Amino acid sequence: MATPHGSGYGAAMLRVRDLVRPGLSPVSFDVASGSCLTVRGPSGSGKTLLLRAIADLDPNGGSVSLDEQNRDRMPAPAWRTLVGYVPAEPAWWADTVAEHFSDWPANAPLVTRLGLPTDMGTAPVARLSTGERQRLALVRALERDPRVLLLDEPTAALDETSRDAAETILRERLAEGVSLLWVTHDGAQARRLSKRCLNVDKGQVTEGDV
Repeated sequence: MATPHGSGYGAAMLRVRDLVRPGLSPVSFDVASGSCLTVRGPSGSGKTLLLRAIADLDPNGGSVSLDEQNRDRMPAPAWRTLVGYVPAEPAWWADTVAEHFSDWPANAPLVTRLGLPTDMGTAPVARLSTGERQRLALVRALERDPRVLLLDEPTAALDETSRDAAETILRERLAEGVSLLWVTHDGAQARRLSKRCLNVDKGQVTEGDV
């Protein structure tokens, strides 16, 4: 596990206890500060259902907390600021890229590191490639400085160079104490990121080594 430094986050702990929702059997696990827990399983097995339940986007039962602060005791927007969700197909609600960010110029360094031009802010969302959308969705999530990131195949549509850039940025966040729950179909990527893995199959979740 990485040691937090310079982030001001402290020892964050995402704790999931008996989380259950339709299509997903009860599951319990912890993700400590500065650590990554990967999630793997066949298509349609329930990986996305798990992330959406933790983000409280769908009806679910059980207990989810961050640093002993129970999710049910805070407003949903506050929880989703602390625990950011990056879906496999991110939503876009405005015409241009910059309209989806609080401060587009402030995100220029991350945008550049991900191999995108800083003038992309004026680009119509409708003309973006899948890979461009994935990278911009990651920047959008990081802009909010979450303490936990729920990542659903965030690099699936990226070439090797862009994937490596995204992994590097997220490793830096790990070193600052951010916790990651990362769905990936790529076994090599899972091994690069973590020593722990949740295996999901037909809604059943088991934990093991990567």
